Amino acid sequence: MRVAARQLTSAGPEPAEVLRRLARRALDRGLAPPAALTGTWFGCRAVLAPTVSVTSVATDPFAVPDRQPEVAGGADGVVGGGWFGYLGYGLTDPSPHHRLLPTAAWGWADHVLRYDHSGAWWFEALVPTGAPDPLDLATELADLLRAVPLPPTGWPPTELAPPSPAAHQKAVRACVEAIAAGEIFQANICSRFQAGFDGDPVALFATGIDRLAPKRAAFLTGDWGALVSFSPELFLSRHGNRVRSTPIKGTLPRRGPADAGNAERLRASVKDVAENVMIVDLVRNDLGRVAETGSVAVPELLAVHPAPGVWHLASTVEARLPAALGTAELLAATFPPGSVTGAPKLRALEIIAGLEDQPREVYCGAIGLASPVAGLELNVAIRTIEISGDRLWLGAGGGITADSDPEAEWQECLHKIAPLAALLRND
Repeated sequence: MRVAARQLTSAGPEPAEVLRRLARRALDRGLAPPAALTGTWFGCRAVLAPTVSVTSVATDPFAVPDRQPEVAGGADGVVGGGWFGYLGYGLTDPSPHHRLLPTAAWGWADHVLRYDHSGAWWFEALVPTGAPDPLDLATELADLLRAVPLPPTGWPPTELAPPSPAAHQKAVRACVEAIAAGEIFQANICSRFQAGFDGDPVALFATGIDRLAPKRAAFLTGDWGALVSFSPELFLSRHGNRVRSTPIKGTLPRRGPADAGNAERLRASVKDVAENVMIVDLVRNDLGRVAETGSVAVPELLAVHPAPGVWHLASTVEARLPAALGTAELLAATFPPGSVTGAPKLRALEIIAGLEDQPREVYCGAIGLASPVAGLELNVAIRTIEISGDRLWLGAGGGITADSDPEAEWQECLHKIAPLAALLRND
């Protein structure tokens, strides 16, 4: 198999508009719907699959990214195609909660549209050796990029029903007690907000990425429902034998781009710094289980980054992997992400299962793409709206440490939810 690549435009519409057009095309032609990764993925601004059937995977979901064809002719920046999908938190959750969404789903795309940092759109395809380039498909998609913009589609204003603040604060207090008893150092405690939804998930995602500009946004849909993810966080990026993770821990509200006060307070916060450093150690240990000895490094520690509605503390952990190590082994060592579990991870998972009364579905798992030429990139599925039938829900939470204040932790949930709640209301 080889990669066929063709530049379709030197400048073109934004990814949100292209996704709308691809969704209309798929609906009109009876094709599987599109998928999208936007923000910062694979060194570009967006990777869109014009059509991909993302279906439930019940057996060995960690192994799917390793099921790749041999491909010749790849080049820097090229994606070509691959497995779009997700790994839900439920894959390793010891709780008995019933879930509405599959715990994992993947779908193969043999062609994509890639939007580079210069604003150019590229058509890329994985083509069997000896087969001609799919020029008709490339021409069709070039015409789609030049088409008249579609009228914007909205949705009925949707008001989230919050969980009980008292129940969340009770769970936080119980977690602090577990820390005081020496069971754990930290755990991430979450609550779930819910609503009815009578709208188009594509419209919700397209409007959201235009408004919020998240770094690791992802959209997937299928017969099982839809994921509208506005994540700011990278779980894993693997390119060859190099792997990177950028855990986020530590949050304060952000009122606007010029508000530097909370950014400075966040970096100086003993509690938030402690949260982050503990999770960095956890991620170092997770990667160290499979990395080459002595290769795990932390090139960035406690950097303050803006995200929709909040400031975050983020650090970066890198490592070098043995060339023969499969992605399944990497995922088995690191999933679920450390920033949404706790330390030590296994006991934190057990405590979380006993304290949260609603299931984490895909939320706190990972969403992304595994390409045979570009590697693997997965976000942490936070700030992620999950849709099934006429219902939607999204979780919010934070890292609990020995000095956590239950009321402050509840307010942190509200700060994280606020931009998405405003989006759903059509504010």
